[in-house]
Amino acid sequence: MIIEILASGVASEVLEHATSTSRVREAVELSLAPAFLLVGIGSLMNVMMARLVWLAGRIERLCINSTSPNPDNLSRLPFEVEVDWLSQRRRLVRIAIKFSTAAAAVISLVIALLFISAFVDANIPLIVTLLWVVTIGLLITALAYFLREALMAADSPREH
Repeated sequence: MIIEILASGVASEVLEHATSTSRVREAVELSLAPAFLLVGIGSLMNVMMARLVWLAGRIERLCINSTSPNPDNLSRLPFEVEVDWLSQRRRLVRIAIKFSTAAAAVISLVIALLFISAFVDANIPLIVTLLWVVTIGLLITALAYFLREALMAADSPREH
């Protein structure tokens, strides 16, 4: 199977284009903006993961401390109220992470397509454009969920 692919005209065309410095430069230039977006998504996901880890740790500590009598807990919210509030926040962050991951996957596909289009004479601008719009839509959705969680974090659970 591999021999058939190598013997085909497609493989020789790819090899011919891949040895062209200007084609490689063009592919790198085209993929810079999506690559920077991918870095930004990764940084955002790092912040979201830190929030998720903190929320999970707080829920775990509350569950462990709920069984032991502690005089410091007298002035605190009821256990169930705080755990429910933290669980809602955790759910929002998890959804934001899922949308961010999907955005990262789609923008990675855009980068791959841009490289392929530089080496193979394929007309894919419509696909790249649609995938770019999908990426931005996923990212906006992720940011909206993360904003909802941040607003919840700024409020007291007594207000919910």
